Amino acid sequence: MLLADTFLDYLRYERNYSEDTVKAYGEDIRQFQEFGGESVGLQSPPEVVADVVREWMMHLMDHGYATTSVNRKLSSLRSYYKFLLRKGEVKADPLRKITGPKNKKHLPVFLKEGDMNRLLDEVDFGEGFEGCRDHLVVAMFYATGMRLSELIGLDNGSVDFAGGVIKVTGKRNKQRLIPFGEELRTEMEAYVRLRDETVRNRSDAFFIRKTGERLYPGIVRKIVTRNLAKVVTVKKRSPHVLRHTFATSMLNHEAELGAIKELLGHESVATTEIYTHTTFEELKKVYNQAHPRA
Repeated sequence: MLLADTFLDYLRYERNYSEDTVKAYGEDIRQFQEFGGESVGLQSPPEVVADVVREWMMHLMDHGYATTSVNRKLSSLRSYYKFLLRKGEVKADPLRKITGPKNKKHLPVFLKEGDMNRLLDEVDFGEGFEGCRDHLVVAMFYATGMRLSELIGLDNGSVDFAGGVIKVTGKRNKQRLIPFGEELRTEMEAYVRLRDETVRNRSDAFFIRKTGERLYPGIVRKIVTRNLAKVVTVKKRSPHVLRHTFATSMLNHEAELGAIKELLGHESVATTEIYTHTTFEELKKVYNQAHPRA
């Protein structure tokens, strides 16, 4: 029996991997062995050295494989050679010092300032308490950058109208204060008046349903998705897109990165730095469209 077959049986019968997973491992190993045989004339696993693995990585990337696919294939090969090392079939693991390619980070999706102005100033959110509430939900995300869980968790006592701040409870129950301006204050006050007139028996939650109970994630996502669809065609239309939009708008209007970090409740400024890449990508688009020699 071939060594690769022995390894696949080990995955199948000792590790209880699914047949699809075993097939994927087998295909990755077969692909590597074919490359080794054709490119450098390797005949058996002990002949494999780190340089051959690196060449295979480059070969895969040159042929259009994504970094995630290359890393998955390397993981299969890593498991195979660890198995061979335990069995004494090879004396060294050729992948021990191999580092896979870094996965490309996707830039966050955000809305342009003009789209947000159109959404908040021109779009009809509906009449009555629910229309007023839905508009405020979108405005609150855009004005504060808070997370979905943070918005839902707001109580009446979380909003300090006199001080102009909202107390937010974020990840790991860490609290932070987010300031708000006159426009959001006016809208919140109008919402609270209409809410208190419309819903007599209600919980202490700031955002509620007609039943008086706190909003839950599914409702908020529907509110955001439905209304964002009125102004943009991007596939991703979630509360987190509005959080990204808040951060990008702040950065575009010359807010310091450290301040944005505190407002978003990020642990590290490195997390916030993704928005500098976003704004640079937007800058490149503007340059390419506007400059005559771009």
